[in-house]
Amino acid sequence: MENKSILDQIINNHQAEEVAMLDAIEIINGLFSELNERERDILVRRFGLHGDDKETLEEIGKIHSLTRERIRQIETSSIKRLKQLENLDSYLSGLKNVIIHLLEEHGGFMEKEYLFNNLVNFSIGAGKKEENEIKHKRHFDFLISRLLHSEFEEINDSAVFKESLKLKYQSLEHLENLTVELLAKVREAKKIFMTEDLINLSKELSAYKASEDKFKQTNNLDISGVLVSNLFKEPADFINQNKALYSVLQAAKKIEQNKFGHWGIDESREIKPKTINDKIYLILKNNSKPMHFAEIADRINQIGFDKKQANAATVHNELILDDKYILVGRGLYGLKEWGYEKGTVTEVIEKVMIEADRPLNREEIINKVLGQRMVKKATINLALMNRDKFEPASDGKYAIKDRALTEK
Repeated sequence: MENKSILDQIINNHQAEEVAMLDAIEIINGLFSELNERERDILVRRFGLHGDDKETLEEIGKIHSLTRERIRQIETSSIKRLKQLENLDSYLSGLKNVIIHLLEEHGGFMEKEYLFNNLVNFSIGAGKKEENEIKHKRHFDFLISRLLHSEFEEINDSAVFKESLKLKYQSLEHLENLTVELLAKVREAKKIFMTEDLINLSKELSAYKASEDKFKQTNNLDISGVLVSNLFKEPADFINQNKALYSVLQAAKKIEQNKFGHWGIDESREIKPKTINDKIYLILKNNSKPMHFAEIADRINQIGFDKKQANAATVHNELILDDKYILVGRGLYGLKEWGYEKGTVTEVIEKVMIEADRPLNREEIINKVLGQRMVKKATINLALMNRDKFEPASDGKYAIKDRALTEK
């Protein structure tokens, strides 16, 4: 038992060293030093390794005063030269081993973007600038797709999975069966799930139970850094223990996670909001309390559901026109599903008293109205002074004028 523990320690330390050395930009800089200046520039532009958009053969040809075909030939021959380097393995062995470990712990396959996110997290850490992340992803993509493509198998035309990478000879049958069954359950439920709930649901499925041992993998690599979000908190320890199932969620074609950490069918408006109204609803629902219409617009733009910008006037107009939103204060809106009702403060007081079916004292009325409106107590007191609507009853209580209310 002690020897096993020492062996595990050695393996873990070795993996930690490989992860620590995982800098795709440094690897490519080293490799590209074997090329001439023109070859380097063509590859950098062609694969967007500078962090900008990838450039076409024609665009690069104009820069170098060469034809599109000649640029393509240089690109092909440059990559061929890199593949034939005697010291290629010394550049790529660490990256190859980290990818193998990641794939193994995720059940043998990972959706490409999720894989890149993990590699970038290991390389530069979480929370870096987006443009820096894009640059690193492009470098990892080049290394994997052009220099390590023979080490792994790509999944590009699956009806079940997005573009993914898998270990060679890895069977996907049990993963496909689980994904198909899980998709059916999520559709049937007609609701959204938190990550832990969806993974636990996966464990209840017959496809999981039939291949349970294949979903239980080692857990040496900590992927907590890639799970960090400013909008929600993922159960990192739980996911680390269930990487294979989490990998299925990431790779499934019809299942998506929204900006607030909820999973569901990708066509659902709560997962992929299509209109400004959808976005307003999601912002309010996940804020859990009323917001000013201008704040809602700012939040939509801050989160960036898509490239469309929201303006306060458009948001305000949607809030006014849709019955599911209730004005609860000056420019403040809440959701009707929270129990808010339309109407003035006077109308809210009246409704509260009708529902109570008895006279209410001032404190009871104030507390109930404040549950419906974000107003000052003085505003409620002023409304109670409306003798056309309300009249003092016994014991300092109030009743609706001309309405026979009795204590129950």
